[in-house]
Amino acid sequence: MKLCRERHGRPAAPVRIAHLGPGNFFRAHQAWYTEHAPDAAEWGIAAFAGRRGVVARDLAAQDGLYTLLVRAADGDRPEIVSAVSTVSAELDDWRKCFARPELALVTTTVTEAGYRRAPDGGLDTGDPEVAADIAALTAHGTDAEVVTAPGKLALGLAVRRAHDLPGLAVVPCDNVPDNGAMAARVVGELAAAVDDGRDPGLAAWIGEHVAFVTTMVDRITPHTTDDDRAAVRERLGVDDPVPVVTEPYVEWVLSGEFPQGRPRWEDVGARFVDDIVPWEHRKLWLLNGSHSLMAYAGTLRGHETVEQAIGDPVVRGWVEQWWEDAARHLPLPPEEITAYRAALLERYANPRIRHLLRQIAADGSQKVPIRILQAVRAELADGRVPTGAARVLAAWVCHLRGQGAPVADVAAEEFVALAAGDLEDAVGRVLARLDVTDARLAAAVTALAGELGGN
Repeated sequence: MKLCRERHGRPAAPVRIAHLGPGNFFRAHQAWYTEHAPDAAEWGIAAFAGRRGVVARDLAAQDGLYTLLVRAADGDRPEIVSAVSTVSAELDDWRKCFARPELALVTTTVTEAGYRRAPDGGLDTGDPEVAADIAALTAHGTDAEVVTAPGKLALGLAVRRAHDLPGLAVVPCDNVPDNGAMAARVVGELAAAVDDGRDPGLAAWIGEHVAFVTTMVDRITPHTTDDDRAAVRERLGVDDPVPVVTEPYVEWVLSGEFPQGRPRWEDVGARFVDDIVPWEHRKLWLLNGSHSLMAYAGTLRGHETVEQAIGDPVVRGWVEQWWEDAARHLPLPPEEITAYRAALLERYANPRIRHLLRQIAADGSQKVPIRILQAVRAELADGRVPTGAARVLAAWVCHLRGQGAPVADVAAEEFVALAAGDLEDAVGRVLARLDVTDARLAAAVTALAGELGGN
């Protein structure tokens, strides 16, 4: 039996949220919060795929419905989620969505690489697709054909401006520090690069009318397998080609304004704070940083999943050591950090969440700097060589040298070349590229890479 609203879901809610990137994480997280908000019937989501693909096609075929399989250690808890009202990969539908007066916010999950940033954090105008989006918006305005996430956001906001509609909130939900300011910068710089002769003042209008909200998001969502689809079929009697598997734990912390309103996510446990930085660092360093450590060091020891890696006493010791390095620089109560670490160990050890290390290992050039380097610099400034952090960097260098998980990275060509050749020289080049040129750290990373099997 196929999923459809007549038999399985609640009626589609009126669209007031646009979302870019309808992958597993969005459907386990933002859509889940919206589904369970007490005012869910007022807040439908229009989900847009970056490109025409299987997920968008299959979701559209079942009216935006999908199964969320919450996989706890003691069994599965499946539910059918109705929060997504429409699904599309068409740019014309994106334009029409932003022309809706009632649209109040847009959320994004496009991965770190999707924001098309240069090394300085700004928009990478040397990216051919970014350059093409700027040229298209300059030449054609709201009729432009664009492909990048910053380009689509700028286009959507230009549509609202052209229709004299109020601004809205942009809510990025990727693991990037200060992601609200990051999104504001790349979108603002793209809008500013568009020829003023065609659309004068778009960047200024965005600055005045659009709120960029900073978020910290957390829920483990491994890739869906055929076994997961079979489990849904057995439990619910439906053939869902795009179910999402996730863990029971979920967290969302947000900071910013919503000029046109938002769902009552706080009633489902979302937390709204003035200063998100401590929560952001806690998650990026302790969870994401240890994920990167396990992805690179764990695969060197033959492990395939997080559960296998954390079950290895050696890897667990490395994780604990990294946590000690990072936790010294978290301005949170010690008991909160202790509780969070205990919760992470419980989550990692869940035998029913098959979180593949090679999935986590992807795009290390985007992830390692934001997950590891701030704690590294803080430790060095305090006169300590951070062994736990150095081991993460050492394992990543080994990964770039062809050991452990295969390299799948948007900057693979550059970083693989930097990591080639003599190990000590390779470490020096990689650290220099990361703008960390401390001799003590370089020596520690080189020694640890050698212990991990670097050659």
